[in-house]
Amino acid sequence: MNNKTKRTFASDNNSGVHPEIIEAISSVNQGHVLAYGDDPYTVRTKNLFKNLFGSETETFFTFLGTGANVLGLSFLLQPYQSVLCAASAHINEDECGAVERFTGSKLVPIPTTDGKLNPDMLQDYLHGMGFEHHAQPKVISISQPTELGTVYQIDEIKALSHFAHQNQMFLHMDGARIANAAVSLGVDFKAFTADSGVDVLSFGGTKNGLMYGEAILFFNSSLNRNDSLKYIRKQGMQLASKMRYISIQFETYLVKEIWRQNALNANKMAFLLAEKLSSFDSFKIQYLVEANGVFVQMPKTIAEKLQEHTFFYSWNETESIYRLMCSWDTQAEDIEQFIQLIKGITHSYNVE
Repeated sequence: MNNKTKRTFASDNNSGVHPEIIEAISSVNQGHVLAYGDDPYTVRTKNLFKNLFGSETETFFTFLGTGANVLGLSFLLQPYQSVLCAASAHINEDECGAVERFTGSKLVPIPTTDGKLNPDMLQDYLHGMGFEHHAQPKVISISQPTELGTVYQIDEIKALSHFAHQNQMFLHMDGARIANAAVSLGVDFKAFTADSGVDVLSFGGTKNGLMYGEAILFFNSSLNRNDSLKYIRKQGMQLASKMRYISIQFETYLVKEIWRQNALNANKMAFLLAEKLSSFDSFKIQYLVEANGVFVQMPKTIAEKLQEHTFFYSWNETESIYRLMCSWDTQAEDIEQFIQLIKGITHSYNVE
């Protein structure tokens, strides 16, 4: 494999754009249409989201996932309120404090063993309600799949939404890899989002074959007080003037079910990778492999040698745990080459 075709396990963000998405972008790259989302492609794609998630669904496109998370949460929060999230959550670990900077609200990270929250964990954090000295919990934010590659089951999401609404809170879902979750669960998107009580969803596609662009979905139109989100999006610098290039990607992605075929492959390759890695006694898979991520504990010396040939991220340096991500274009030959590389290195170190 030459450098032009090299595929690694560093991140599904490192993969290219699906050819049909490139074609779709090119197909709308002619003539003039109204800017800022008043073009026919954006109108059509918003209606598509309504068909998929329910007639009350409101869709707002953004440039990137962090923008979708920050704006979606900004809409739900006042600066004196807080967000309960897993300690491993992307909004807590990998968005450089963006939520706290732009909302003025506090993130409350909660330790988990598998990246997932449940109502029993959250109960102890609902203290000081109505007490002005404490930030007031208002949103529960979950990632689907989690940053540890695990997937919330539908009943787990319903339990969280019930808990949230019972306590006058909202449930937000970061769906950066939502297609991988849908494939893992074997259901449509609506079943574990709108139908399970999620209030606001960040719907991602960049990690699964799109070029750029994400969507914020609101499932209860009454939330959009005075159409305020359009102003929040503008202030948040996420209003695309040439929005047709985002919306046409989503339309193609959804109508042609590119999301499904891409996520099926990524998940399948992750299961294969985990199976192959498990054959080495010194390699230990850390979490259930339910989507497209594999977290493995391996000797640091072996990892460092591997990283000289192909990059991947260290997840927990203290415990020597590393993250390996499969992408929509990962192939079995990539995994076989990686396994052969491991065999060569472990043999030289007399480690199996």
